[in-house]
Amino acid sequence: MPVAARNDPYRNFRFRVDIDGVSVATFSEVTISDTTHDVIEYRWGDMEPTMYKMNGLIKHANLSLTSGVTDNLDLYNWHKDIGDGKINSSRKKVQVTLLHEDGKDGPQWTFANCWPTKYTAPVGSAKGNEFAIEKLEIVYERIERSK
Repeated sequence: MPVAARNDPYRNFRFRVDIDGVSVATFSEVTISDTTHDVIEYRWGDMEPTMYKMNGLIKHANLSLTSGVTDNLDLYNWHKDIGDGKINSSRKKVQVTLLHEDGKDGPQWTFANCWPTKYTAPVGSAKGNEFAIEKLEIVYERIERSK
């Protein structure tokens, strides 16, 4: 009897982030938040006491990217462009790819029409010895998963 191939879960520390096709390797954490479908309850006529449930709006929580602070201003400038009113020209595609232990691509999430909604600058402490961390929260209109 042939032995079934193992299908181990992916590790959460091996991933790649691409923004508009450019690989950005500086992220230490990526949080893919919830996607929910609103439920619309509808009573059909006045004879049946049963509520029918239909799907409503799809809501996406923000995508969160965390990275150590470097001299690169690309993420900050992306957020600044939104504040300067360049929303339509600043929408980008973001892809998050989990990697196999051998480095090959695994499952991938693609986020459409993304733009940063919140930038969090690092907090300093004279008592600390950690890396300075900045965080970017990104809104998006659609998510698709492949693999």
